[in-house]
Amino acid sequence: MEVGHTMFMRIDHVGIACRDLDEKIRLFSELFELTVVAREVNEEQGVKEAMLHIADGEGGGSYIQLLEPLTEDSPVGKFLAKRGEGVHHVAFGVPDVAEAMDKINEKGVRLLDERPRHGSMGSQIAFLHPKDVGGMLTELVQAARP
Repeated sequence: MEVGHTMFMRIDHVGIACRDLDEKIRLFSELFELTVVAREVNEEQGVKEAMLHIADGEGGGSYIQLLEPLTEDSPVGKFLAKRGEGVHHVAFGVPDVAEAMDKINEKGVRLLDERPRHGSMGSQIAFLHPKDVGGMLTELVQAARP
């Protein structure tokens, strides 16, 4: 069976909203033997975050992104108040986030971002409106160039 070309290259990460970042890092590290590869504070998005690597055995893989809100009125803070801890979004790796945004917008999907913005580990990101993607907050991620 031949696999056709798609816009997405991989599942980059699954974002998980949590109230206590350090507690969730301990849980995921101990339970699933995952390693934290990056921690940062993203003031623009109102979160403290940690990226935990899931290796694929071939030098690649994907991540679990743990997100703790900096304030209750941030997007993740509001998510926690409404839905509690759990999966916040799914992020797909794309070769060029601006190009992917254009293609998806042409198909009638609303973008939450007008242009790419700074994401984790130096990436460029953009979010799609969940109501246009089956109720799932979807992120596009262009990994930082080495």
